[in-house]
Amino acid sequence: MAASSSSSSARPPRPKKEPQPLVIPKSAAEEQRLKLERLMKAPDKTVPIPEKINEWAPRPPPEFVRDVMGSSAGAGSGEFHVYRHLRRREYQRQDFMDAMAEKQRKDEEFQQRLQRNKVAAEEQTAKRRKKRQKMKEKKLLAKKAKLEQKQQKEGSDRSEEQPPGDSEEEEEEEEDPPSFVMGSR
Repeated sequence: MAASSSSSSARPPRPKKEPQPLVIPKSAAEEQRLKLERLMKAPDKTVPIPEKINEWAPRPPPEFVRDVMGSSAGAGSGEFHVYRHLRRREYQRQDFMDAMAEKQRKDEEFQQRLQRNKVAAEEQTAKRRKKRQKMKEKKLLAKKAKLEQKQQKEGSDRSEEQPPGDSEEEEEEEEDPPSFVMGSR
């Protein structure tokens, strides 16, 4: 006993870690946030990225079958079990091929639906872009009209103040018809 007590006194005491509070994530987003925070505590540490698990695939059928069972009488009692295993394996293989064909069909449908959605979204975007462009043009025309009205108003104020010789030049500029019609769409 004395030997064990002397060895324990020779070691320095371990620094006590602060107990971390137990956090139970309430949603998937919170769980992901906690995982990211844990990863970001040590950014130089490598992160294990799990590889995709290989799907189960049945054993391919044999190239050459040596012991072919016939339908003749006289098969031994053990032959039924061999036949049963072969039949089960073949059914598994067919089910697997059917499942893969179904998966491939669903993938193709998904890609087609994705393509249709992409085209529809592009059409909607183009339609909205065109509408925005029209609104932009309308605002620009309204600004021009307002500016011209302001200039005409200022011009009429100036014509009253200026001698009659200068007003002829202004009248020539004002005779050009406006490039738009107010109130029409």
